[in-house]
Amino acid sequence: MYNYNWQSSGSLKKIRMEIIMIEGKTIAITRSMEDSEEFIELMTKDGAQPLSLPTIELVSKGEKIVEEFLNLIQKNDPDFTVFMSSKAVKLLFELAKKISKFEQLLLAVANTIVISVGPKTKAALEIEGVKVAYMPKRYSSVGVGEVFTRLNAVGKKVIIPRSSASTPFLKNLLQKIGLEVSEIHLYDVCAFRDTAQWNNFRELFSQTKVDGIVFTSPSSVRAFFEIMSKDYDLGNILNNLKKIKVVAIGPFTAYELKKFDVKNIIAQVYTVHGAFDAIKNIFSLA
Repeated sequence: MYNYNWQSSGSLKKIRMEIIMIEGKTIAITRSMEDSEEFIELMTKDGAQPLSLPTIELVSKGEKIVEEFLNLIQKNDPDFTVFMSSKAVKLLFELAKKISKFEQLLLAVANTIVISVGPKTKAALEIEGVKVAYMPKRYSSVGVGEVFTRLNAVGKKVIIPRSSASTPFLKNLLQKIGLEVSEIHLYDVCAFRDTAQWNNFRELFSQTKVDGIVFTSPSSVRAFFEIMSKDYDLGNILNNLKKIKVVAIGPFTAYELKKFDVKNIIAQVYTVHGAFDAIKNIFSLA
């Protein structure tokens, strides 16, 4: 596929021809079909064959977690609430609606300054009627830390509702900046159980017909190996991965891949679109 970009400078016109080598490639992403909509659209537009690999399932802590969150806010009176994923937003507010605590939750969160890690999380919050005060330029824990540094928030209190599989990096970072941090775990993460959805991928993987894989979280890396190990030994998995272009959506995902000795490229922007750009660039340079 060829993209032609015309640029003019005075009476001169320059043509830049960019060859997109991703056309016809089979690229997998470690997300469910529903969560892969943006990725599928981008891949299909450029003529690639996207594959959705649901790697993880969320196991809710149950409706009691809403009460625990509200009690923690009442007890600690935090200045900030930080949301690190759209899944955490959706889960918390959906549970609150089920037990008729939505208005109470909305008021409790609105009484804090809300920070969203990225645009997808921000959109989920705004759907629920939550005003987001800040969003980092870098959609990551580091970016959140940069926001707090600019705010000079030393001594302030922050609450973070998130997954129990999250790393302690953000909490440690914010504590070093000088904040009092409370985390509450809304859900656990386990490997996706309905692995029949992986049948097409398994067949292509065994035939070395998968050209690229985008890993979207450390949990997805661990779940990928857990699922694939049911049918292949680790040596075969790693040998096949050496023939595949691997992209990590961020540094924590890359670190998890490094534990398995999987060579990968980290997306410059820690989003699905950023990962798409990274995988496209790899094939363009190949």
